[in-house]
Amino acid sequence: MESEEIVKIEEISSDVMYSQDRSLIDSIVATSRAYPRNIRRAVDNSIAIVTMDKETASTCTYSVPRGGKAITGPSVHLAKILAQSWGNMRIEARVIGIDAKHVTSQAVCFDAENNLAIKVEVKRSIMTKNGRMNDDMITVTGNAGNSIALRNAILSVIPKAIVDKVYNEAKAKITGDVSDKTKLLARRKQVLDSFKDSYSVTEQEVLSAIGKASIDHITPDDLVVLIGIGTAIKDGDTDIETAFRKAKKSEPVQNPLAPKAEPKAEPKEEKPTDGKLM
Repeated sequence: MESEEIVKIEEISSDVMYSQDRSLIDSIVATSRAYPRNIRRAVDNSIAIVTMDKETASTCTYSVPRGGKAITGPSVHLAKILAQSWGNMRIEARVIGIDAKHVTSQAVCFDAENNLAIKVEVKRSIMTKNGRMNDDMITVTGNAGNSIALRNAILSVIPKAIVDKVYNEAKAKITGDVSDKTKLLARRKQVLDSFKDSYSVTEQEVLSAIGKASIDHITPDDLVVLIGIGTAIKDGDTDIETAFRKAKKSEPVQNPLAPKAEPKAEPKEEKPTDGKLM
């Protein structure tokens, strides 16, 4: 579901974060230092999981509409895979507050080996055009906020170079072999048919969501965006109406570098000549 999202990320002291679990944290830190992670093995294991099949790879990306374009990136599913393979970490997410207009989720990712803890808070709007959401939808929104906060916390701790390497492998698996036109056309049809069958959206609505005029203009990167939209819908980050119908209704974006059209000259009013030549 599409809603206002406010994200706050901060680095915090592990002593403050886990003051109630001090003995447990001491044990985790001691174990982490006794059995440090193998970075190469962690990366290889992550890649092996995300490229296991196209279904798994497809869950590793998300796309949501923001400001007239799609924002695409690693999903919470990819973040969890990375955290499992990275090891020596403690992660958690929970709803910490609900007010009149927002639900606030908080996630913490603690790298015990490097003594680094990141806390992320995400606010999600619980207001609709008809007023405040009901309790069930507030719960769904809170769960979506937890996922977003957890994803952001994990990806703030694990180095970006590691995340990008695994994410790029997942994207390559998503698109599959599109080395020639025939294979690309087959993959395009597969993705478009999937959206039609799963969400009852038209071909034009799908094209509008990615800003393309025709199917022939869809690139492998566009396929990643479309599959990411499907993941975002399943995870509650957006909804069908926002992802497809609003994109169709939006006004085209003007290119600020394009030359401006010259204003048309107003026709000159002819003065009566009273039969005399001027």
